[in-house]
Amino acid sequence: METVVQPEERDQSSESSAAPVTEQVGSGQAGSGEAPPRRWGRLREHVVLSLPGCWGALVLACLSFTPSLLPRGGFLQGLICGITAAIGYGAGVVAAWAWRAFADRQPRRPRAAAWRTLAIVGGVLLAVFFVLGQYWQARIRDLMGVTDYSLPLVIASPWVAVVVFGLLLWVGRGLRRLYRRTAGLLDRWVGHRAARAVGWVVVVAATWLLVSGVLLQGAATVANQAFSVRNTETEEGAHQPTSALRSGGPGSLVDWTTLGRQGRNFTGLGPTAVQIQKLTHAPAMEPVRAYAGLDSAPDAESRAALAVSDLQRAGGFARKNLLVVTTTGSGWVDPAMVDSFEYLTHGDSATVSMQYSYLPSWISYLVDQSKAREAGRSLFDAVYDKWSSLSPHVRPRLFVAGESLGSFGGETAFSGEYDLRNRTAGTLFVGPPNFNTLFREFSDHRASDSPEIQPVYKGGRTVRFSNDPAVPAPPTSRPWEGTRVLYLMHPSDPIVWWSPNLVFHEPDWIAEPAGSDVLDRMVWIPFVTFWQVTADLPFSTGVPGGHGHTYTSEYVDGWNAILRPAGVTSQQLADLRAVISTGQ
Repeated sequence: METVVQPEERDQSSESSAAPVTEQVGSGQAGSGEAPPRRWGRLREHVVLSLPGCWGALVLACLSFTPSLLPRGGFLQGLICGITAAIGYGAGVVAAWAWRAFADRQPRRPRAAAWRTLAIVGGVLLAVFFVLGQYWQARIRDLMGVTDYSLPLVIASPWVAVVVFGLLLWVGRGLRRLYRRTAGLLDRWVGHRAARAVGWVVVVAATWLLVSGVLLQGAATVANQAFSVRNTETEEGAHQPTSALRSGGPGSLVDWTTLGRQGRNFTGLGPTAVQIQKLTHAPAMEPVRAYAGLDSAPDAESRAALAVSDLQRAGGFARKNLLVVTTTGSGWVDPAMVDSFEYLTHGDSATVSMQYSYLPSWISYLVDQSKAREAGRSLFDAVYDKWSSLSPHVRPRLFVAGESLGSFGGETAFSGEYDLRNRTAGTLFVGPPNFNTLFREFSDHRASDSPEIQPVYKGGRTVRFSNDPAVPAPPTSRPWEGTRVLYLMHPSDPIVWWSPNLVFHEPDWIAEPAGSDVLDRMVWIPFVTFWQVTADLPFSTGVPGGHGHTYTSEYVDGWNAILRPAGVTSQQLADLRAVISTGQ
């Protein structure tokens, strides 16, 4: 009888074994180990699958249709399905190998009936979960008011999943072949077991260094060069200021051309005194805005010093309210954040910020965290050094703000709750990444009866959290006196909730009752939930305001809670929300 080498049966017996396993075709016993016909050998190496692996792929592929934080399009669902199916396949292969190792038995060729069972059960389960997935996605879209839906992409999603699964399986088998060759070479000089162990270490280490060192850094370098070109552009509507109260304007210490794309937006746009007065029906001043771009000075400390010098030149320290903003990666300052602050202070305000990277936040999130930390600390220290030298009777109230990665940078200037309370008049951090040091400290040490999506820290004496700042932040029964520190975060914001711990650990925000814009059907699944929330990250701002990482009119109520401006009516707040949400 003919005997063949089954490559995937080697996978089932041991992902780490370099020795081939021979099986007889049909129901006979192991044969002599003859090689398969040459025309089939290479093909079988690529297409033969493991039955336990396929069951694992099926289970995780079905679970990938469960809901996450944001609505998913067809392409994204296919991507997640392919990734999680590949993980399930690997888990199935490893589980089968471990079971056989404990049972001390060799692999057996699966019967044809076993494959037919997989095909029937798999087809039914995939169809059921595909339909359920579409139902869950429709409910999420309804929760958020999302109307975008592409039927062709939904139809294409299974094919996307197959392609992604195939690519990842191909990569995995390539690494396995590399391991076998490495172990085979080492086997000439060391014992067989040592060669296998060292072979795995070498392959894993080399893969990690290649991905993190060469590929990731190479991609970051290319992206940095591409976005540095974009930094030289000026968006339509942003014009060089004619007011001396703005960086880049007459008499400014910062040249307009060095501000960068986002810096020119910051100083070239914004409400005027006339616009503020029209909305508030009260006398208003022209706000001061100071900014330094990456090209304005060679390093973070000198950029901070330049921005503060220009702030002083423009009379920023003579205003009643002074706001220090740490930007996101590309130097972006959310107009809703600063505009709301300026309207509620009747323009009697000054805002200072600076750029620390060309890269947008989602890339800076991966490679520029240290720059955000340095920029946040350098800018606040430079402002505080000048501010603290002024008489307490004349110096402005000092506020701090940051959104997303900007909140991470803004936090680094402070050691904790007491430091925030003692050195600022108020702080607003919005959409904080899960790795923020102070955010994690406050959340992890919250009151035991408060949920992670809205924690209560130290009775809310200084720091409070809000999902909807239009209503008082809990605990409403306790006074909130002195400096107010407010964190705004949507229950559906993946920037806030993403963490590597999602791979193996169920977070409290999933175990607890769901937030107002999160589907109650969301559950934690090892590996699956991590990839689902990871896939949500790039699309976190692609949903309407009030959801995901899109914060607009919430700034009005957030600043109103912190500033506590006198004489502001509910109608004025409603009018201001409308202005901020439309960006007019």
